[in-house]
Amino acid sequence: MAIRYEFIKQDKQTGARLGIVHTPHGSFETPTFMPVGTLATVKTMSPEELTELNANIILSNTYHLWLRPGHEIIREAGGLHKFMNWDGAILTDSGGFQVFSLSDLRDIQEEGVHFRNHISGEKLFLSPEKAMDIQNALGSDIMMAFDECPPYPATYDYMKASVERTSRWAERCLTAHARPDVQGLFGIVQGGEFEDLRKQSAQDLVSMDFPGYAVGGLSVGEPKDVMNRVLEFTTPWLPQDKPRYLMGVGSPDSLIDGAIRGIDMFDCVLPTRIARNGTCMTSKGRLVVRNAQYARDFGPIDENCDCKVCKNYSRAYIRHLIKCNETFGFRLTTYHNLHFLIELMRKVREAIKEDRLGDFRDEFFESYGFNKPNAKNF
Repeated sequence: MAIRYEFIKQDKQTGARLGIVHTPHGSFETPTFMPVGTLATVKTMSPEELTELNANIILSNTYHLWLRPGHEIIREAGGLHKFMNWDGAILTDSGGFQVFSLSDLRDIQEEGVHFRNHISGEKLFLSPEKAMDIQNALGSDIMMAFDECPPYPATYDYMKASVERTSRWAERCLTAHARPDVQGLFGIVQGGEFEDLRKQSAQDLVSMDFPGYAVGGLSVGEPKDVMNRVLEFTTPWLPQDKPRYLMGVGSPDSLIDGAIRGIDMFDCVLPTRIARNGTCMTSKGRLVVRNAQYARDFGPIDENCDCKVCKNYSRAYIRHLIKCNETFGFRLTTYHNLHFLIELMRKVREAIKEDRLGDFRDEFFESYGFNKPNAKNF
């Protein structure tokens, strides 16, 4: 099996788990955050900087790489690792989320989805078999099954039909997967906020014996308490000896709360996207460095951060760069935000080792400002 999960221990306060995921391109400790490199690059970052940040796994996007430059070009290059000069692990999503989020004109059929290219308007078709072919060409360590990502909110009847279709598509993905010895394939649990449908989806997928499982259909507009409640009744149906991945989640509070509810892997464009708008994550909360109040602030983004950005550059300088639309400013805020989340997950792992993740959550939420009335989130 290409992907193997090694359980290390469980936090006595919260039940969060500490583990290691082993892949063909190295191992990484969990819980972990995966930076998103949609088009075979984490925006403004080099692979060498990602290594410097201790990002042992990154995510790339099947849909976008299929459109540009094309999966056959990447296959000819020797796969995504060689194409982008990255020797760590790579996870690719199936493209399903983009099909449902970027294209208004789509027709979902049993065989797959007919839709239009969001760039050119060209008619396209994506099926479980096609999604597997593209990801096999990309050569990622972890592939995702092609699923339907329903809108939020959705009716029970719609969600039930969607879950059943996603299970049928998952079977087809397993059949079409051409390289199971070197690429692991994860199933995606759907079901919206309906407990019985999440159970049905999880049981369907677990019966197929995937090497890992993702929880999809969250972080799509639902309140945080709904996300947490769904995780609480979903993760118990997933195997203890397989990795669990919560898709599209990257706010600091949700990373901690997700880990407490048994999640091992997270990804999100949030830290890199807000960085390009001049928003930074700090130990004391959200900081918009482009704001005028920082024009003469010669201190670091975060006085409690030891990243190279905070050691060497001031808020005033970074604000100047971003206001002038200088790429270097975006690089600095991106580096800092990724360092913040990767370091946060290291602290989460340390807290699990010491059986104090509940205390760590309380301390972090107080320091970050999540406990304040009308606290600003992302």
